[in-house]
Amino acid sequence: MKRPILLIEQFPVFDTVKGVIFDLDGVLVDTAIFHFQAWKQLANSLGFDFTEKQNEQLKGVSRIRSLELILAWGGISKTAREQELLANQKNSWYLDLVNKMKPGDTLPGAIELLTCLKENNYKIALGSASKNALLILERTGIVNFFDVIVDGNTVTASKPAPEVFLKGAKSLNIDSAKCLVLEDAQAGIDAARAAGMYVIGIGKYSGLTGANCLINNLNELLED
Repeated sequence: MKRPILLIEQFPVFDTVKGVIFDLDGVLVDTAIFHFQAWKQLANSLGFDFTEKQNEQLKGVSRIRSLELILAWGGISKTAREQELLANQKNSWYLDLVNKMKPGDTLPGAIELLTCLKENNYKIALGSASKNALLILERTGIVNFFDVIVDGNTVTASKPAPEVFLKGAKSLNIDSAKCLVLEDAQAGIDAARAAGMYVIGIGKYSGLTGANCLINNLNELLED
């Protein structure tokens, strides 16, 4: 069994960490590709294309804000009601893909890290903009690892606002300064820093800034 080191041995600044807050898409599960496919299908239905580069700018951003950006890129204006219908259509296509997920459909190191965190008595929360977070956690079989779930259904301000992480810390009953966030998006890193938390950036995108450190994947937080 691997155990988490959470970089504590290398970086004493993490010695006070009591709670770990995970983003979802791109950190625990690879549903980011589902979002891209659904948004691309929506853009194509409106007569324009949507690129992977543009998709990177949507990481950690709420559904409605993502739609606003996509419509702006396509030079299209829609009423609030029309935007709501489009967002629902995108979500329907996205859920079709999510419902095909099964237990174990997680990113490398995710289940091992969650298991080891539990064994080492860390409190665990989810801090995600997704309104489908609970469904994804259930489909992939990892919902029981979480002491607290804060998602797009329970916050009013999306990242980079710190609300999702502040609510997570409060629900865990842990001071923000003793929480560590795992994020793959710049908006999420900014939100974590605004909440006064340590943050590890995950992914191969060199453009991520502001994190205490950067890693490629969760396996880097584990050792045999």
